Amino acid sequence: MPDDQPTLNDGTVTLRPWRDDDVAEAVAGHDSEMATWFGWDPDQVSAERHLAAIEQWRSRWATGEQASFVVEHDGELVGSVELTREGTSGASLSWTSYAGHRRRGFATRAVRVLIDWALTDASQGGLGLQRVEARVDPDNTRSLSVATRAGMHREGVQRVVPGMGDRPETTGYVVFSRLVTDKPLTEPGGFRSLLNSFLPRKRAISQMLVRDPEGRVLLCQLTYKRDWDLPGGVVEVGESPRVAVQREVEEELGLAIEPGELLLTDWLPPWGGWDDAVCLVFDGGTRRADTLDEIVKQEREIRDVRFCTLEEVDELAADFTARRVRAAVGGQQPYTESGR
Repeated sequence: MPDDQPTLNDGTVTLRPWRDDDVAEAVAGHDSEMATWFGWDPDQVSAERHLAAIEQWRSRWATGEQASFVVEHDGELVGSVELTREGTSGASLSWTSYAGHRRRGFATRAVRVLIDWALTDASQGGLGLQRVEARVDPDNTRSLSVATRAGMHREGVQRVVPGMGDRPETTGYVVFSRLVTDKPLTEPGGFRSLLNSFLPRKRAISQMLVRDPEGRVLLCQLTYKRDWDLPGGVVEVGESPRVAVQREVEEELGLAIEPGELLLTDWLPPWGGWDDAVCLVFDGGTRRADTLDEIVKQEREIRDVRFCTLEEVDELAADFTARRVRAAVGGQQPYTESGR
């Protein structure tokens, strides 16, 4: 950290070091909402405690551990932000808005200013960090919005055992970050990358419907579950569903089959620990019954393979799989939900 803590601003909010005479205004801005997200008792807030905290922040600034700032707008204290060093090139970020000053964009501006300063090269007056991150309670919708609007990418959820976090009931935190290499939000690629980090993503599964001359369906008995299923698997990131199913059939069964037309799109609701998914069933055509002799099973995933009648599918597969197979064979419904 530089020897003297700077004052930062964007023309609307000012971030400056704490002063002793900030105590009364800061304490008055603390309320039950702040207490909820920081996990402390509102009755513990006092001028004496806050003054002691200011002294601690000054000490940590001097040792390079932390940078804590008051956030001002038009001469009023509207909140605070702080940066805590993690290693030699990273830091964690937290912020708060005081009662009476929320929903006006001050927190977003303050967070953005602090991150920009942290990631600016030291030769230009910044800290020269490579990464700044924040951990936000998933129920704290306002702070989730602040992190996103400040240009932080959503990375995922950090799980914790209840009691490890600020709030006893918290079981995880949404992790946000900005890297020094991230493109500015003013550039189309930077804004799209930000959106891509937090917009919903849905798992895709590609399967293949292969039949023999008698109309029986090729099913696989999998090693990791008792139910039988169509050959196929999860579509990798950046991979087309058509390429995925061809790859999976070749990897699992040793069969080189060119996927035909799309027979069915089936939505799978959350089930048994899995999130929801979209399953695409492609036509694998008709193969001779002795195709089974050509199969080379991937022993790690495939226990057995056979051609099955629809009645046998009902018996061997999970009910939703059996419905999907029947819908794909029937060809009457291009879209189903759990086979219905």
